[in-house]
Amino acid sequence: MTIQWFPGHMTRARRQIQDKLKLIDLAIELLDARIPLSSRNPMIDEILQSKPRLVLLNKSDLADPEATRRWVEFFADQGLPALPIDAVGGNPSREILLRSKQLLSAKIEAQIRKGMNPRAIRALIVGIPNVGKSTLINKMAGRKVAATGDKPGVTKGQQWIKVGTEMELLDTPGILWPKFEDQTVGFRLAATGAIKEEILQPEEIALFAMRYLVARYPAAVGERFGVNEVPADPSDTDAVVALMEAIGRKRGALVSGGRVDLEKASLAILRELRAGKLGRITLEMPDEVQA
Repeated sequence: MTIQWFPGHMTRARRQIQDKLKLIDLAIELLDARIPLSSRNPMIDEILQSKPRLVLLNKSDLADPEATRRWVEFFADQGLPALPIDAVGGNPSREILLRSKQLLSAKIEAQIRKGMNPRAIRALIVGIPNVGKSTLINKMAGRKVAATGDKPGVTKGQQWIKVGTEMELLDTPGILWPKFEDQTVGFRLAATGAIKEEILQPEEIALFAMRYLVARYPAAVGERFGVNEVPADPSDTDAVVALMEAIGRKRGALVSGGRVDLEKASLAILRELRAGKLGRITLEMPDEVQA
């Protein structure tokens, strides 16, 4: 299965972002803490050019905390400050504003020296679909001003949103890229829900995810799904599929004759993974992408 998804509105969004660059002071790049590099549009450096940037690792409450710490160091090594956040259960507004002021300190100080009152920071929020942009904007604004949903592609246009008196945010639609050169990136995005399920084959996505979980988090798999044995070799496809079938049987994903419906079993596995039912899981590590 080859995973691609680049709706027309994403092409328009890219052009609109580039048109707005001259109006903004700062770009806020929102990533999924569970797949920081895979959820990062490789065109983003080209799109944002030299604008100051703050990286936010959203959904950090679902991610492995040690892995998140390593990812913060990874981005720092590239000269990009990164801040783990939880846009749903947390309230990161104060810290985001503080970090934004630090990044723009020279510009703010220059305005003060000229006797000017620093105006509100104008920030552009960018990120792939379903990474939590609208949820974060609503949290920072203290009211529902951006449409949210648990499916990608909810935001279709752009809008300026005031955050108190010190910041204005420009919301943008999520932008994927035309072609995933590395299909592993597409599978990670699919496993975390960034791509519409209607165009996917859930058995393949769940198999990919389960292989990774078996390799990195075998104890979490055994505990969550109540299985006594987890395959020792994640590359053993037959053993991993047998594990998925055992999970499907426990979850009642059966068809006539008592056979396991592997598609239903796969969807159940993916739902529980995305909801954090297996614990705090990260699906890619800095050492893997560096290798």
